[in-house]
Parts: sequence; C-alpha cells; structure tokens
Amino acid sequence: MSFLIDSSIMITSQILFFGFGWLFFMRQLFKDYEVRQYVVQVIFSVTFAFSCTMFELIIFEILGVLNSSSRYFHWKMNLCVILLILVFMVPFYIGYFIVSNIRLLHKQRLLFSCLLWLTFMYFFWKLGDPFPILSPKHGILSIEQLISRVGVIGVTLMALLSGFGAVNCPYTYMSYFLRNVTDTDILALERRLLQTMDMIISKKKRMAMTRRTMFQKGEVHNKPSGFWGMIKSVTTSAPGSENLTLIQQEVDALEELSRQLFLETADLYATKERIEYSKTFKGKYFNFLGYFFSIYCVWKIFMATINIVFDRVGKTDPVTRGIEITVNYLGIQFDVKFWSQHISFILVGIIIVTSIRGLLITLTKFFYAISSSKSSNVIVLLLAQIMGMYFVSSVLLIRMSMPLEYRTIITQVLGELQFSFYHRWFDVIFLQ
Repeated sequence: MSFLIDSSIMITSQILFFGFGWLFFMRQLFKDYEVRQYVVQVIFSVTFAFSCTMFELIIFEILGVLNSSSRYFHWKMNLCVILLILVFMVPFYIGYFIVSNIRLLHKQRLLFSCLLWLTFMYFFWKLGDPFPILSPKHGILSIEQLISRVGVIGVTLMALLSGFGAVNCPYTYMSYFLRNVTDTDILALERRLLQTMDMIISKKKRMAMTRRTMFQKGEVHNKPSGFWGMIKSVTTSAPGSENLTLIQQEVDALEELSRQLFLETADLYATKERIEYSKTFKGKYFNFLGYFFSIYCVWKIFMATINIVFDRVGKTDPVTRGIEITVNYLGIQFDVKFWSQHISFILVGIIIVTSIRGLLITLTKFFYAISSSKSSNVIVLLLAQIMGMYFVSSVLLIRMSMPLEYRTIITQVLGELQFSFYHRWFDVIFLQ
C-alpha cells in the first residue's frame, strides 16, 4: 500500500513537471512558430519532467520522504527512461528531421535516419575509450556504461557554462564595470546620427534628381540597339552615370555608419538604464551579489587549480567539512550532523533551483539566436538532449554536496562509476 502511495506522489509530480515543460515550450520556445510536430513537444516535455524528477528524488533523499525501497525503484526507473530518451529516442528524431529537410532523401528518410543514429551510437560509444570510465563487469547496454558516457558530455557542458558564468558574472551584476554615461554623451551621439541621416537623405535626393535629368534628356530610353550599340554602351558611359555610382558608394558608407551610430546610441541608453537601476535597492542587492559571486568564482578557480595540481577529491561534503573546521577553530559545542543535514538541504535546493532557472534562460537565448522555421524542430531536440545530459551530470556532481548517509541509494543506482574522475574533469574544463 505504501508503494502505491509513493508511486502516486511521484506520478503526480511528473505530470506537473510535464505540464510546466509543455507551457515553457509553448510560451517561450515556440511562441513565434507554429507547432507542426507534436512529437517534438512531447519529447521535450518528457525530458524536462524526468530531469526535474531526479532533482526531486535528491531532495526526498535528504528529507527522508517515501520509503527507501520506493525511492530506489523510482531512481532506477527514472534513470532508465532518461537514458532511453537521451541515447536512443532524441538522436533518432534529430536525424529524422534533418533528413526530412533534404528533398533528395525525403522518400528514404527512415533508412537514412537509422544510418545517422548508428553513426551517433558509434561515436557515442567510442567516447569512452580515452576516459577511465569503462568497467568490464557490466554489460554493453548497462546503466553504468550509458550513464558514464552521458556524464562525460554533460559534465563538459556544465564546466563550460560554469566557466563562462564565472567570467561573465562580475560584468553582469557589478556596477564597478559600468562606464560613466551622461546625457551629454547621448545627445552628442544622437546629433551625429541625425547629421548622418540628413546627409543620406540629401545624397539620395541628388541621385533622384540626376536620374530625372537623365530621363528627361533621353539617356535612359534612347539606348543604341544591336551588337555595335551594346559594345558602345559598355565602353562609354553617360555623363551622369559616374556621379550616380560615386554618390551610391557614399550613401552605402553613410548607411553603414548610421547603423553603427544607432547601435552605439542604443548601447549608451542601455548602460544609462543599468546605472540608474544600480542605484535602486534591487540594483544594490545585485551589486552585492556580484561581489559575492566574484569572490566565490575566484575561490572556485583557486580550489580547482589545487585539486588538479595535487590530484585531490574531497570525500566529505563541503557543508560538513566547513562546519567541522569552524567548530574546531572556535572550540564550541555544536551538533555538526544535525546542522549539516539542514544546511545541505538548503544548499542543494539552491543549486537545483538556480541550475534549472539558469539552464532554461540559456536554452531560450540560444534557441532565439539560431532558430528558423525549418530548423526549429532539430534545435529543440538538441536543446532537450543538452538539458537531459546536463541534469544527469548535475546528479553526479551534486552527490558530493550531500552527506554520506544520503548518498547510499544514489551510489547504488548509478553503479560503480569513477565519481572522482567527473569532479576532476569538471575542474580541468572549468579552468580552460
């Protein structure tokens, strides 16, 4: 009976996650496109639902929600489904939609889709050769063999995004990096832009008047015919045609200058808005966060360097280790186990929420940057692939942030993986 109750809780949460993924797909990704392939929407929503379910199970491990046998069963089922989607379903449909966009292969798209999937599987399997992730104890299609390769790709993506965030975070949140922009600077640039537009208009008027004069003189319609007439028209030119060519070149140069001035003006307005926003309470709060995360990023870079140089991987979660150091330094009585549990729960919750939010924002920006009406289905499936691998890899890395007693079921489900390798690989890619 308890297993049925636990399963109903998990199914309800998965339905809610699926609905959120469906709404995100319709309201954010495909709000400017017509949905023609509902299978793409279903795959994206299912991938999002099972990815969020893994994070939910991590929280359940810390809080002790559900029976341990139920959590183990749903961990196992969730990993099997997400691996089935990431390794078999999504790559096949990506190849299918790529082939569907090629007219020459349209009649045999199923055959070529299978060939593309087999090509993906070959390179996906060869990915494990350079890394110490193979184990002769497990079968070819075991969870350990699949998740180890998915983990390499996902950890690489996480490290690249984290490295970019470490560099971009101070410039995004800290007002220190904002250049000083005054109204005088904006007015001067707008004046230059207006002058450039006036010059473009005047030169285009000259071109129109020159064409009108040429038309009135009959230089447009009274062109010689025949072979010799064509030779003469190539070797000679009308008196006003050279002026038209020069003026057109000047207009092209001025239009390019006007575009650059317009972009600079828009950038100055955006910078001024950021300066005004930084003076508000919310802006000061984000400015403080910018300093905090800058210090954290420097610390992360320092610790990643230490871990690589000394080949070090922590065996205790950072929260418990930090509390133990503080208690021993201050010499006070403190229940380390009790508080490490609660602080770890808060820390893991923050990591989960920020990971999901940050990834969705990044996926939305990436989709709008490169999508089109023909490639939108392929790009959404690629984003689903990246999202699934990212979340699976997050589980591998978040495991280290959890106290030892909460890692048991996760370690059993993931199998005999080289967890220390993934942390070291993350540090190596993060520093690149």
